[in-house]
Amino acid sequence: SYRYFIRTSFIEQLSYSSSVKSVEPVDQKTLTYHLKQLAQLDSDLAQAVDRYGAPAPRQRPEGFETFLITIVSQQISTAAANTIMNRVRAALPSLTPEGLDQVTDAALRAAGLSTRKIEYARGLALASQTGALSIDQLSSLEDAQVIEHITRLRGFGAWSADIYCMFSLGRPDIFPAGDLALQIALGRLKGLEIKPTPKEARALSQHWQPYRTAGALFLWHY
Repeated sequence: SYRYFIRTSFIEQLSYSSSVKSVEPVDQKTLTYHLKQLAQLDSDLAQAVDRYGAPAPRQRPEGFETFLITIVSQQISTAAANTIMNRVRAALPSLTPEGLDQVTDAALRAAGLSTRKIEYARGLALASQTGALSIDQLSSLEDAQVIEHITRLRGFGAWSADIYCMFSLGRPDIFPAGDLALQIALGRLKGLEIKPTPKEARALSQHWQPYRTAGALFLWHY
């Protein structure tokens, strides 16, 4: 995987859309159905799904802990991230912004966090406490609004925002085109000699709407 504050009021800068409904993360039945729909839109994908089958869904809980895990996981292996996150859990009295405030930078460094990641974690905690980022309200926003507000946080790029939309909010039409593994898989799926750029990847997957999350999951599987 490739992982890449604001003080003004989250509420003041945001227009909530009453049309957005919180949805559950995509389960296996829904994922399989979405892939069947995609197979009717893309013959290359249809052949690959027939050969390799549907991937397992990926689900992460909503909330502060998932955002903190995203910071911990940046630019390190999954195994290393799990080890460090377990140390962070042990160091914090609670996996909350307030819990993070109760531990020193030295304790976080001892758990394995770099100075930069500690900065990001402190910014996340402050944004959560001041209302600059209202994590509980994200499910009420349109996809683009969720991505906009997450990427205002230091340490969170478009990839991190896309992943939160896909796996924590259960949004069915997200495609993290900047993901290197997706680019490589999409290039192979389409028989390209070189991997597509993010712009090209978005264009190649445009006709997968409104099921691009399922398409992305399958590409990682593929």
